[in-house]
Amino acid sequence: MLRNKAFVKKTKKGGVVSVVKEHYLRDDIYCGAVPCTTCGHSTPVLAAAPASLDTVGPHYLVPDTNVFLHHIDFMEHPGTKDVVIAQTVLDEVRHRNLQIYNRLRTVIANPDRRFYVFSNEHHKATFIEKTDGESINDRNDRAIRVVAQWYSTHLAAHHIAVVLLTDDVGNRTHAKAAGLRAVSVRRYADLFSAVPELVDLVGASGDDDGTAQTKPETIEYDEYLPPTVLTSGIKAQRFFQGTLSVAAYNALEGSIIANVPGAPDNKIYIQGRKALNRAVVGDVVAVELLPRDQWIGAADQVIVENDDDTAVDGEGDVTMTDATAATPAEPNPNALPTGRVVGVIKRNWRPYCGTIDKTSVGMASGTSTQSVFFFPMDRRVPKIKIKTRQAPALVGQRIIVSIDAWDRGSRYPSGHFVKVLGPALDKETETEVILLEHGVPYEPFSQAVLNDLPPEGENWLCSPEELARRRDLRHLPVCSIDPPGCTDIDDALHVRNLSNGNYEVGVHIADVTHFVKPRTAMDTEAAKRGTTVYLVDKRIDMLPGLLGTNLCSLRSNVDRLAFSCLWEMTPAAEIVRVEYTKSIIHSKASFTYEEAQTRIDDDRNQDELTNGIRVLNSLAKQLRQMRLDRGALTLASPEVRFRLEGDAQDPVDVELKELKETNALVEEFMLLANVSVAEKIFATFPNTAMLRCHPTPPPESFLQLNQALEPFGITLDTTSSKTLSASLDAAVVPSNPYFNKLVRILTTRCMMQAVYFCSGTLPRDQFRHYGLATPIYTHFTSPIRRYADVIVHRLLAAAIAHDAFAYGEELTNKDELAKLCDNLNARNRLAQHAARASVELFTHVYFKGKTLVEDAYVTRVLKNGVSALIPKYGVEAAITTDQDVWKFDPNLNALEAMDGSTKLRVFSPVKVSIEVVEISAGSGAQKVVMALVDPKPSKVVAAMDVDKVEAPAPASASGSGGSRTSQGRQKRQRRA
Repeated sequence: MLRNKAFVKKTKKGGVVSVVKEHYLRDDIYCGAVPCTTCGHSTPVLAAAPASLDTVGPHYLVPDTNVFLHHIDFMEHPGTKDVVIAQTVLDEVRHRNLQIYNRLRTVIANPDRRFYVFSNEHHKATFIEKTDGESINDRNDRAIRVVAQWYSTHLAAHHIAVVLLTDDVGNRTHAKAAGLRAVSVRRYADLFSAVPELVDLVGASGDDDGTAQTKPETIEYDEYLPPTVLTSGIKAQRFFQGTLSVAAYNALEGSIIANVPGAPDNKIYIQGRKALNRAVVGDVVAVELLPRDQWIGAADQVIVENDDDTAVDGEGDVTMTDATAATPAEPNPNALPTGRVVGVIKRNWRPYCGTIDKTSVGMASGTSTQSVFFFPMDRRVPKIKIKTRQAPALVGQRIIVSIDAWDRGSRYPSGHFVKVLGPALDKETETEVILLEHGVPYEPFSQAVLNDLPPEGENWLCSPEELARRRDLRHLPVCSIDPPGCTDIDDALHVRNLSNGNYEVGVHIADVTHFVKPRTAMDTEAAKRGTTVYLVDKRIDMLPGLLGTNLCSLRSNVDRLAFSCLWEMTPAAEIVRVEYTKSIIHSKASFTYEEAQTRIDDDRNQDELTNGIRVLNSLAKQLRQMRLDRGALTLASPEVRFRLEGDAQDPVDVELKELKETNALVEEFMLLANVSVAEKIFATFPNTAMLRCHPTPPPESFLQLNQALEPFGITLDTTSSKTLSASLDAAVVPSNPYFNKLVRILTTRCMMQAVYFCSGTLPRDQFRHYGLATPIYTHFTSPIRRYADVIVHRLLAAAIAHDAFAYGEELTNKDELAKLCDNLNARNRLAQHAARASVELFTHVYFKGKTLVEDAYVTRVLKNGVSALIPKYGVEAAITTDQDVWKFDPNLNALEAMDGSTKLRVFSPVKVSIEVVEISAGSGAQKVVMALVDPKPSKVVAAMDVDKVEAPAPASASGSGGSRTSQGRQKRQRRA
C-alpha cells in the first residue's frame, strides 16, 4: 500500500520548500514472537515463555521513548528481557540522544536479551496519521499505544500479556481507558520481585504517579533563564557560553574560557554554590559577568573538608557555607572576571564511580528503600542522593551512579544506582575505576576488529609481492634501544659510513599502516582509542597484541616491515639530504638503555653495533646542542618509578628516574624524524597535514613564579623560548642542588598544552612548537601506541607516492581531520590523567600504614597553608598551618611565623610528615596528607587537624607529572 507523506523544510539559503515522499505500508511485517503461528517469520526473537508477574502473568514489554532516555541503565540490566521496541521509539531515541541510541543498539544486537524492533510505521495495522491539532509527541505516544494494542490482540490466544511501560501519567491514563495494561518504570520494578535490584536502577523521573514533591530546603538556587533569553543574550554578549571547568583543589571554584576584557587567562571565574547554580563539571553553561566591584581573586586558601552536612533527612536545617576565598572589603587589585551561571545549555552528566557514604546508611533491615549519599571519586563533582534497597550491602563497595536531576530546592543532585564494581581500595577495582573515570576504552577487542588481523597469526610472513615494493634493508646494522621489558618496539636505528666521509643514519619505524587499513573495524577502533594508556602495572593497548607486541614490534632477529627515514649526515651532524621509504628490516639486537650505555662506556667492545651506537651518540649530542642553541627548553617533572614485586604487583620501593646518554640519543633522532616528516607532509598536503604545535605561553603565566624568584635575584626572561632557556640555565643556587630542577618543574606548569591540529585550520605562524624551538613538528615515530602517527604514516606514504591508491578522502577532508585532532587531543589528556591517577593509587598502596618524615620544598603559598613537594617520592600535597601561629604576608607571598622566627616562601626547604588517610568519614576514598615538621615556630602550636586537609588533585599524589610506569613511561617521555 502506497501513501504520500508531505512536509516542508527550510533550505540552507533560508527558503522553504514542500517535500512529498512516498511511504509504503505492508502487511507482511511480523511480530517476532516465538509462539505466534500467524506470522511467517523464520527467526523469531521474543520468548515463548517470557517473565511472569503475579498480577499480569507472562508478558512482553512495550516501552515509550522516555523510558530509554531516562532509564537506559534499567533497560540494559540482564533481567529486562522480551521487549518490543516500536520503530517510532527507536527513531525518537536516535534523534534525541545518539549515545543512548548506540547503547540501545548494542542491547538489540544481543540475542540473549530478546529486544525486537517492530516496524510499526510501515505496518498497515499500526501506522497512524497525525490528526489536526495533535502535537508530534502526542501522535507518537498514540502510535506506541496502538502497537501495544495490536500485540495484545495479536497474541491473545497465546495468553501472553502486553505491558506498556511509561512514566507519562497522561499516556497511562489513555492506555488504561483503551483497556491496556500500563505501569510506570518504578511500579514495574517493584512488581518484578524476581530481580529486586531493578528498583535501584530506576531514575529519579521514574516515580509511579509523577507527583513526588521536593522537600523544602533553606537553600534555593536561582531559576535558569529560558533558552530563548540565553540564546539572544549570548549573541548580544550579555552572557558568555563555555564548558565548565572546576578546580581540582576546590569543588566550589569553577571557570569557563571566554574572551573578556581584563581576563589575563581568558577565563571567567565562578565561585560558590549559588554562583555555580547546579552546574556540574563538563556542562556547557551560560554565564553572566558580575559587576567589576564584585570580582574576586582565585581561591587562595587550602580547602578544609566539611562533613557536617551528610544527613539526607533534615537538609533544610543545613546552612550553606562556600569554601572559597573571602572577598575583601576593599577593592582587590588582583581581582579576576567573575560571573554566575544563569543557564545550562547542555548537560554532560556521565556515570560516576564512587562510594556510598556509610554515615548516611541507616540500620534498617530487609529490602526497605533508603535515601543515602554517594561520594564520587571525582572530587569536582558534588555528592549525589540516591535511593536504594541495597544500602548496607553497598557500604565499602565501589559503585557506579548516574545523575537524573538537580532541582532548585535541592542542595545536591539526585541520581540512581547502576552497578557494583568491587571492594573499595582493592587494587583491581580501583584500576577499573581509574579507567572508567577517565573514559579509557578497556574492553577486549571485538571480533570484527580481530577479523582484520592477518589470518596466519604469529606465522605471518611478508609476501614476495610486498617485498618487491619495498627497499630491502635487512643487511644494515639495525638495533633498537628501549626501557627494560618493552615489548611494543616502535623504532630502531642504524648508522653506516659512506665513501665520502659522511654517515647514513636511519630511523626505522614500525609500519603499522600495512596492517591497519583505512575504513576497517580495526582502524575505527584505533581512532576511537587514540592512544595506548600506560598505568603503573599494566597498559591498555590501542591495537591488538598480535600487532603491537609481535608483527609490528621491531624485535630483534626477525624480519619486520618498517617506514624508514634515511639521512646523509656530516660528522658535524649537518643534514645533506633525507629520503623516505617503505622498507623491510632485520634488527640485529634489542638493547635496554642501560645495556646500550654499558656498550658505549666499555672500550673493549669494538663490534659494529657498539661502534655504531657511539657514532649515533656523538651525532645526537651535536643535534641536541643545535636545538638548545635555537632555544629548545629543558624542562622537568618530579618523575619516579615504582618497583613492583610478586604476583600482586605491590609497590615495594620508589626509585628516582635515571636518564642516561642513550635516552637522549634515541630522543634526538626521534625528534629529527618527526621534524623531517612534518616538513614533507606539509609540503604535499598544505591544508590537511596532521601536525603538532606547542603554543607560546602568555607572559602572565610566569608572574607568580617570577615573584617567587625575586628574593634569589633571579628573573625568567619569557621574551622567547631562547631567552627563557638561558634564564633557566642561570637559575642556580649553589647551596641547593635541587633548586634548578624545581624551577624547571614549576616552569613546566606555566606552559600551554601541546596539541594536534590540521594544518589548514591555523595560520602558518602558529605552527611553532615552543618547547622544541622548531617551526613545524608532528608525531611519526610511535604508530603502535598513537593513532596520530598512523595518520602521519598514511600522509607520508601518499607524499612519496607509495600505495597512494589506498588512501582517499580521509587524507584530504580538512573538517574531518580537524575533528579527529580534537578527539586525539582529548584522548591524550585523558590518558595522561589516567596515568597520574594510577600513580596516585600506587602511592596510596605504598604509604598505607606508614608515617614518614622527609625533606620537601614549598611549591605554593596560600593564606592558610602551603603546597609542598617531596623530591624523593615525586609526591605533592597541601599542608594547612595554624593561623594563630602563622600569618600571611601578601606583599611577600609568604607565611610568616607570629614570633618572627621564620618565613615560608616558594622554594623554602621544609621537613614534612607524610601518610595516607581517608578523605572524609564514610567516603571510602584516600589521599596523601602532609604535616609540617620543620620549621616549627618557637611558640607552642596546637595540633593540626590534618585529617581535614584537602590536597590538590591530580597532583596530590604525583606532583605535576607524577611517577611513571616501570615500562613504557620513559619511552613516552622521550618523544615530545
